[in-house]
Amino acid sequence: MLDSISGPIVLVAHSMGGTVITNAAAGKTNVKALVYIAAFVPDVGETQGELITKFPGSEVEPVSVPVPYTKADGTTGIDLYLSKDGQAAFAADISTADFRVLQATQRPFDADSFTFPTTAAAWRTIPTWGLVAGRDKAIPPACERWMYSRANARKIVEVPRSSHVVMISHPKIVADLIVDAAKATS
Repeated sequence: MLDSISGPIVLVAHSMGGTVITNAAAGKTNVKALVYIAAFVPDVGETQGELITKFPGSEVEPVSVPVPYTKADGTTGIDLYLSKDGQAAFAADISTADFRVLQATQRPFDADSFTFPTTAAAWRTIPTWGLVAGRDKAIPPACERWMYSRANARKIVEVPRSSHVVMISHPKIVADLIVDAAKATS
């Protein structure tokens, strides 16, 4: 996908998407900035499982509902969905009605995503920006700060009262950080 886009790219990721852009952008000269929004920023060989337990505070595992599925190779995988009781751990600063829509329409994530080691670290060569959700109970804020600092983020914005879904509860702050990254690398 990145090869099909002409011109400069600013990749933005939330949560587990941080691992995706960390790997996908490696070696892509058209990617000019990485913006991590309450996201994982793994290094080569690290797993999300290691990172989420590096600092205390994640409350998302107990409110994750495992649902088995059949993988293409015939083995069983486990998709994780956020339970109806997950608002406090995931989205405490949005309305219950908004949380219900989020919870009902979410795309699950594969439990294996916590065990696969990262194979590249694009943040080592591409400028990064980070946003810390100060009341994040999915990825602990201390972990977010540590990962962004390790990645030498050009700018780290903290939203002290935000849950994990900062892009829903504080969209302007998120948009401003993305614009900052785009302007700084254009």
